[in-house]
Amino acid sequence: MGCGLRRTGAVTQEGMCHSAVQFRQLHGAPIVEPMFAAYAARIDRDQPLSGLELGERPAPEARPGWSTITVRAASLNHHDLWSLRGVGLPEERLPMILGCDAAGIDEDGNEVVLHSVIGQTGHGVGPKEPRSILTERYQGTFAEQVAVPTWNVLPKPKELSFAEAACLPTAWLTAYRMLFTNAGVRPGDSVLVQGAGGGVATAAIVLGKAAGLRVFATSRDEAKRKRALELGAVEAVEPGARLPQRVDAVIETVGAATWSHSVKSLRPGGTIVISGATSGDRPSHAELTRIFFLELKVVGSTMGTKEELEDLLSFCAATGVRPVIDEVLPLDRAREGFERLESGDQFGKIVLTNG
Repeated sequence: MGCGLRRTGAVTQEGMCHSAVQFRQLHGAPIVEPMFAAYAARIDRDQPLSGLELGERPAPEARPGWSTITVRAASLNHHDLWSLRGVGLPEERLPMILGCDAAGIDEDGNEVVLHSVIGQTGHGVGPKEPRSILTERYQGTFAEQVAVPTWNVLPKPKELSFAEAACLPTAWLTAYRMLFTNAGVRPGDSVLVQGAGGGVATAAIVLGKAAGLRVFATSRDEAKRKRALELGAVEAVEPGARLPQRVDAVIETVGAATWSHSVKSLRPGGTIVISGATSGDRPSHAELTRIFFLELKVVGSTMGTKEELEDLLSFCAATGVRPVIDEVLPLDRAREGFERLESGDQFGKIVLTNG
């Protein structure tokens, strides 16, 4: 965006930017232009949005083995709210631009999608650095530009819009891995998706339907249950309601509030795959007796690999499956998107766009 003319006290942002540029020119340092971004300025575990700020941040600087991407669209995830609470993001790394997902244009003009896991196989990072998700160690995608290892850049299928593609690398990739890698379900199998409405849950419903699964869903909200049926669920019930059959697998992202129901809904030998706990991670009833007696499997799942993202992109391009988008907002209205995500009123993904 360049330097704006907003006034801060008696000094304009333009004057501050010019001073910084002059200082760098005098000292032979590379000039770093500012850009507009949504970022975590403070950590607040009780009121996370109080730490969210929108304003100018330094644009990415060139580094070997990395690419700078001009962001066209990025989508919100619960990970962004957890970051504002300080989960995975210590205060010493602030300010941190938020956002894991993005689709945009690379330095050669190609339309691309980003894989959000940095250092999966050591690309672009030090030999002893553990893998991380954008916004944990490296600045995120809610900005005009973002830098990632070149290895993390994938071609965007022409069949997908920037907004659609930006929904895939976190929530949809998580759902894809949960269903097909960790639950191991096949056409004709049955799946319960807890908490219809969230990004992972809506993705699991759509992907499950497309793969020939018999999908059941839960939600406290009648309108969301209706939407789940429209997406392909064979039945949508209130949390805790008895299903007409025991299922082969449960896709669990809610946590404590639905855990007992998830365990009780499985057939003997069935699998719960859990990737989140938005209602808390300490269920009042762990149902351990049922788990060992019925030989149930509990599998943790986080994100997905670059190869799985490539498969997901190809699957969506070939089948016509598209992410469920709740709302598209310009980046300068990011706070509205965060507020909607925090309230839990969304059904599907919230997307932020540039230009």
